[in-house]
Amino acid sequence: MKTALSTTTTTVSLKSIFTDFKEITKAGLAISVLFSSIAGYLLGFNDEQPFQWLVLLMLCIGGYCMVGASNAFNQVIEKDLDVLMDRTKNRPVPSGRMSSGLALVVASLLTVIGLVLLYMINPKTAMFGAISIFLYTCVYTPLKTITPLSVFVGAFPGAIPFMLGWVAATGDFGIEAGTLFLIQFFWQFPHFWAIGWFLYDDYAKAGFYMLPTGKQDNGTAMQVILYTVWLLVASLLPCLGYTGKLFISSYAAVAVFLLGLWMLYYAVRLHKLKTSKAARTLMLVSVSYISLLQLVYIIDKFLR
Repeated sequence: MKTALSTTTTTVSLKSIFTDFKEITKAGLAISVLFSSIAGYLLGFNDEQPFQWLVLLMLCIGGYCMVGASNAFNQVIEKDLDVLMDRTKNRPVPSGRMSSGLALVVASLLTVIGLVLLYMINPKTAMFGAISIFLYTCVYTPLKTITPLSVFVGAFPGAIPFMLGWVAATGDFGIEAGTLFLIQFFWQFPHFWAIGWFLYDDYAKAGFYMLPTGKQDNGTAMQVILYTVWLLVASLLPCLGYTGKLFISSYAAVAVFLLGLWMLYYAVRLHKLKTSKAARTLMLVSVSYISLLQLVYIIDKFLR
């Protein structure tokens, strides 16, 4: 009887540890970020830098550690603010299930493991990984309670994963990686402003004002449209022949253009309706958009 009880307790304990690890590293977000890095890697490898499963595996594990570390540091820094918001109050640190000290140990270990693995790929990949963790933790996170410009700063580490895959594949940061960075950089704005819109009241409880004007108004909605247009333009750059080895065919360009119009429609719809429901829909569309865009780029590469 005691053995059965002990086994059950151990199982529950292991399950809770695994659950808390997923929550403190934001596993769902980390995996979606990894998809961008994998897409960048698949676009980057070529005859001179052939595909390597080991490199891809190190990129996946190192990339997850990089994102997980950033999220863990973020949750330690914001633990007192997370308690105030409905969507974050049950996270491991603010709920008290995990101490700040343990969370810092987890974040530090993830940082070391992630950067070592990325360095084993090549030094530039590790450098951009380190920059991403630093900007997210030391610049973006503190700015969230000070200025809406925090979203601009946060767009830099948020845009790194797509081009990180290219750098991992080639060992080089050039016009190609820069273009991938630019695409995901512009994507950050409509995506996060949509989140900031429908979570406006919850963010306000903690003093986070993520919208560019600080309000759910015409100014914010117009900027969502503007950055969606810039995103559409940036996503079409590879079809013009000026982005080095990163190139998409005219067929892929049509698909990318249609995807851009799809997202632009929902950005305009947010401007028209100015509702939380419209903002949530735009956020969901933006997540689908970036994944589909990357798939179009990849499929086009392998069909040409």
